[in-house]
Amino acid sequence: MGDTRRMKNIIGQFSIHGEFEDVVPYGQGHINDTYRSRWNQAGTTVRYLHQRINHAVFTRPDEVMENILRVTRHIADKLAAAGTAGWSRRVLTVVPSREGKPWVRDAQGGWWRTYLFIENTHSLDVAASPEEARFLGASIGNFQKQLTDLHGGRLHETIPHFHDMESRYRRFHEALRSDFANRAEDTESRPDSRAEKAAAEITFMQENEERGAMLIRALREGRIPERICHNDTKMNNILIDNADNRVLCVADLDTVMPGTSLFDLGDLIRTAASRAEEDERDLAKVVFDPAFFQALLEGYLSEALDFLTPAETALLAEAGRNITQIMALRFLTDYLEGDHYYHTARPGHNLDRCRNQIALIRSMDAQWEALLATAQALSA
Repeated sequence: MGDTRRMKNIIGQFSIHGEFEDVVPYGQGHINDTYRSRWNQAGTTVRYLHQRINHAVFTRPDEVMENILRVTRHIADKLAAAGTAGWSRRVLTVVPSREGKPWVRDAQGGWWRTYLFIENTHSLDVAASPEEARFLGASIGNFQKQLTDLHGGRLHETIPHFHDMESRYRRFHEALRSDFANRAEDTESRPDSRAEKAAAEITFMQENEERGAMLIRALREGRIPERICHNDTKMNNILIDNADNRVLCVADLDTVMPGTSLFDLGDLIRTAASRAEEDERDLAKVVFDPAFFQALLEGYLSEALDFLTPAETALLAEAGRNITQIMALRFLTDYLEGDHYYHTARPGHNLDRCRNQIALIRSMDAQWEALLATAQALSA
């Protein structure tokens, strides 16, 4: 009851009309706390999504919301102008506060936002078929294409150096030097440091550091163009219509900011072409599927090939490996730092995630020449 009263006070500050019915926790996101409310509006049930923005991660929530407003309004305007049927289900709609702002503050200083809840949708954690991978690829290619003509200046960097592998490695090396968590999961034994528990994973990251810098160096040196990117395109951020299984829209826009198109493609390859969820502990199940990879690229390039440069298409295969490596590094660093960034459900959860991603990289590497040939053939 206390949580319901607190949430009712918070969401009552948004411009929502009608009779409040209930509010419940929603989803299993790593970063933000999310709730869904239900309202009776003159006999029609309408639901809303409410999220507390994690301001420890997104230190400028106002800039996050400025980016989101610019991107969603741009896409909505394009869909409406094209006469797209049901366009309001194909892009997130930000509900303003009663003061006209895209956020409200709670009594503890937290930042909250509200969206219209897009009904009758689902998302995927694992692609079940190459066809699913194909339309997921097309959805991200289309999202990027919708934003190629966004004007009005550069978007804010909501998390500076988010996909900057060199910056991530600097933090990893600092965590390794400090190893300040230093907790044993078995308190009866000598307290081994977390670095000792992750020795094999640390070695892998050290051996692959130079290759990991390939994309960020190409971007920094101007060999590939800066674009507006989602930067977190794992599959469960793509909403799919329950009725016809077609992609509706891309959600979770906190990290929409400047980057390279390859960051988005890479994260989708990482999640859609794997045959296991990212915290699967049975590493024999973590296999990179070349058929899914090919289908995903076919879908992506059906939307993106007309705006990609030759330098970008030359790195299509590398994109998936690169983002898988950066995720492995981030999981490992968070483990070494004491699990303060990602939500964890068990001791060693972040280390399990790291091991999973390394297994996926090894599976990619075992098929590397074939993956390169596929990417080159599709982009020719």
